[in-house]
Amino acid sequence: QVQLVESGGGLVQPGGSLRLSCAASGSIFSINVMGWYRQAPGKQRELVATITSGGNTDYADSVKGRFTISRDNAKNTVYLQMNSLKPEDTAVYYCNADIVRTTVPGVRYHYWGQGTQVTVSS
Repeated sequence: QVQLVESGGGLVQPGGSLRLSCAASGSIFSINVMGWYRQAPGKQRELVATITSGGNTDYADSVKGRFTISRDNAKNTVYLQMNSLKPEDTAVYYCNADIVRTTVPGVRYHYWGQGTQVTVSS
């Protein structure tokens, strides 16, 4: 099977930075789009940023200029560098990936990580 494991969350003061990582492992043939979503208490899960295997990126307007998504295709890992953090960035951050498995050629599966808490507070 396939697993996405996130790391790097925590507590940070407003204006601070955090870097999230998400590593995919298992029977992976290829990974297309990888991304980060977040869900704050009482709110719906929302898109933060995505990146294709070719490096094309897309960001939510609320994080443009502050967050940077990147990936290491050799390591099947996606990163989210978060700078100038604000209290409204507080949420559980989830990694997401579209993966073709070696055991099921040509079929794309959608996987989620378990989530990592990011809290921005003084």
